[in-house]
Amino acid sequence: MKPQDIIAGKASMWIFGYGSLVWKPDFKYRRSQVGYIQGYKRRFWHGDNFHRGNDELPGRVVTLIEDDDESTWGVAFEVTGSEVEESLKYLNVRETVCGGYVTKMVDFFPEGEKQPPVQALVYIATTENALYLGPASPEMIGVQIAVCRGKTGHNMEYLLRLAEFMRSSCPHVEDHHLFSIEAAALTVVSYLLAAQ
Repeated sequence: MKPQDIIAGKASMWIFGYGSLVWKPDFKYRRSQVGYIQGYKRRFWHGDNFHRGNDELPGRVVTLIEDDDESTWGVAFEVTGSEVEESLKYLNVRETVCGGYVTKMVDFFPEGEKQPPVQALVYIATTENALYLGPASPEMIGVQIAVCRGKTGHNMEYLLRLAEFMRSSCPHVEDHHLFSIEAAALTVVSYLLAAQ
């Protein structure tokens, strides 16, 4: 389903970010809220040969994997009026063209709010994607992230900013996958620096 089909005729919509969007949305929005979606887990199982890697050394970025027992924390951005079309044009290039993501509508639950969930658009990389790398140990993913760089910057920046977001905005949430990869990647970086 194309994002344009989902939002046809809507004056506003929410967009859920769980990776780089949490710190770098790069589109105009009316407001943002920290919260979560249910039925998905965030995993560094998607390759990136543009933003955080290249064809020879693809970086690793996050996607969502369906899992009924899990939830994923991030940020939802409300876009209104002309911002709806502008943000989708931008995200279609950033996520769909360069990243190979598909879109879905999901329930977003704002943190600490006694209000019903809102429908939010989310971008998800699928296993059919040519850049999909799949599972690996935290150590293997950490090594890959520690040595990759793309047009947007170093893959380590992506990892460290996501971990910092979780610590500062969702301190009560234990994201074992994310934090174990962060620890592994930092170990690799410390070895590389010591070897120089």
